[in-house]
Amino acid sequence: MSLVRFEPWSLVDRINRDNERSWAPAVDILEEKDRFVVRADLPGVDPADIEVNMERGILSVSGERRNEERSEIAGVARYERVVGRFLRRFALPDTADAEAISAKCANGILEISIPKQAAVQPRRISVEAA
Repeated sequence: MSLVRFEPWSLVDRINRDNERSWAPAVDILEEKDRFVVRADLPGVDPADIEVNMERGILSVSGERRNEERSEIAGVARYERVVGRFLRRFALPDTADAEAISAKCANGILEISIPKQAAVQPRRISVEAA
């Protein structure tokens, strides 16, 4: 009978390295006077790997955080950051101006600005006598 050393954390690390999982970045949604703002935490994601789409009132943010070169130092390695594809979708209100949406990414924060359309004022219709 031979003894086998049991190292549970090495198994977990191997599973994490072998399986790229999907993940969901944390998102803040703000409503300001003239726009909506969506801010997503995307540290380590190249802006070229981010897609922002608007279709039928749904804002989609997708992309991928890629694996980095990893090396073990003195036989110890621990990686907790998730890599892989992500997708978040948000239903926008009717007041959102889909044609003027803009996005920028700086310091690992994606900021999407969604301007509001000018408010449609109710119109009084006069009734004429026939």
